[in-house]
Amino acid sequence: MTKKEEFELVEVFAGTSLQAEMVKSLLLDVNIEAFIKDGHMGTMFPFHTAPGAAGSVKIVVSNQNYDQAKLIVEDYYRNLNS
Repeated sequence: MTKKEEFELVEVFAGTSLQAEMVKSLLLDVNIEAFIKDGHMGTMFPFHTAPGAAGSVKIVVSNQNYDQAKLIVEDYYRNLNS
């Protein structure tokens, strides 16, 4: 595997555990493999999980899918706020 083909996981979303599950589902619907990071925080301390907060639940994706995933997340926020 060459350096260009290597991938790393990058954070694309941070929020509550419920929001993270919804975003993960949206990403999986368009065949972007997504993983929940720090999901135990949303279960153990749901009152500490807020978007951007220290205890937020995160969604990570491959850096190769980041641009497409970011568009999905932006669309999620746009729909959430309308």
